[in-house]
Amino acid sequence: MTGGTLTGRPAPDRVAYWQALDSGRLLLISAAAMLVTAAFAGTVLDIQSRHLNWRAALAFGGFIAFGELLRLALPGGREAAPIAMVGAMAYALLMSLPKEGVVHYNALLVITVSAIGMTVGALPHIAAGRPAGLTGMCTRLITVACVAFIFRTFVSASFVDQPWEFAFSIMALLVILGWLVETMVGALIRADDVGARFSVAMWDEMRLQWPLGLAVGASVIITVFGAKDMGLMELAILIGPLLVTQIAFRRYAGIRATYLQTVRSLARVTEVAGYVEAGHSRRVSRLAVAVGRGLGLAEKELLALEYAALMHDPIPGGATVLVSPADQEQIAELGAEVIREAGVLDDVATLVRCQSWPARGHVPAPPLGSMVIRAANAFDDMVGSSTDRDRSAAALERLRLDPAEYDGRVVAVLAEVAGRRVSSRL
Repeated sequence: MTGGTLTGRPAPDRVAYWQALDSGRLLLISAAAMLVTAAFAGTVLDIQSRHLNWRAALAFGGFIAFGELLRLALPGGREAAPIAMVGAMAYALLMSLPKEGVVHYNALLVITVSAIGMTVGALPHIAAGRPAGLTGMCTRLITVACVAFIFRTFVSASFVDQPWEFAFSIMALLVILGWLVETMVGALIRADDVGARFSVAMWDEMRLQWPLGLAVGASVIITVFGAKDMGLMELAILIGPLLVTQIAFRRYAGIRATYLQTVRSLARVTEVAGYVEAGHSRRVSRLAVAVGRGLGLAEKELLALEYAALMHDPIPGGATVLVSPADQEQIAELGAEVIREAGVLDDVATLVRCQSWPARGHVPAPPLGSMVIRAANAFDDMVGSSTDRDRSAAALERLRLDPAEYDGRVVAVLAEVAGRRVSSRL
């Protein structure tokens, strides 16, 4: 056999994998790789010229590895490693230890220890066939490097002797800076992933990440100040509270993922029963979310839009564009009533109920999300799963010629996203 494996399956195309990475990820990975290379070289030279506190390096490195092993999946395909971040940031901001006084090491050692710890923690994920999480590790490494380069420059005996309020203020500012750097990098990558506006992606990241960032920041400062009296033993004591916090975030993310999966399963009931074309709800949902993202909707609004688009069309045949306005309104009311009975999807029920309203001439005017669903549903009713460009062009032209029914902004964005593959990376 040539170019294959013993099982007859083709070997993975490593070149194609790297070519598939977008420019933002490649830039992030390249920057982190150069940073780690420089840090390793500088650390080797530094070890030869001065004494290194191996106990602290090994303790914090192990703490980081443990945290990376327990990385957390967040809504929207994100991932985080809060315990690893606490360990890396605390090592970057460490001032003193019992019996040793002020600790002296540079930012390059912080980067080296963090990189080794993250790599060791990622190995079990790789062995189990899960993603290595390279993007997340690079983001955390860049964040820690920024904080370490700023703080380690000012660490000295005179700094430690300052009132605790001064040290607390400096650390709090640096923790906030680190959180902003991590959030900004995450927003840049996500905007590149899903084609969102950077301002919207940044706001979404800040809204989602601030509770976790607050918990990490508080834990970092507690770790640094506690280490002055308790030493490295404090790391073992902190594991318990940090695990409880992480479990709470994990349960929240799990509940949200299960909730979305339940809605998706319910949306497929009409397809399985043969009432609508297979894949109709999924196509309308993906198209509506892509259009909503193009219109600058925030992630919370996009989630409600996805729910509503999945559950928008309980009608035999599925082609609401072909029925009378009165029937369309009745269908929308029935769908909204089913959703409202759940008691937890009021915003979604409103979007479904208002999808039958025309873009102009209705008082009150329909929400933007309802207009998006109306246009996306009409487009899929006319095009379906066909990839014929002429058919798509004809459907879009029909929507453009009816501005009273379909909002012009929505149709314009729909025309942009209909011809390209909707991103499914996340």
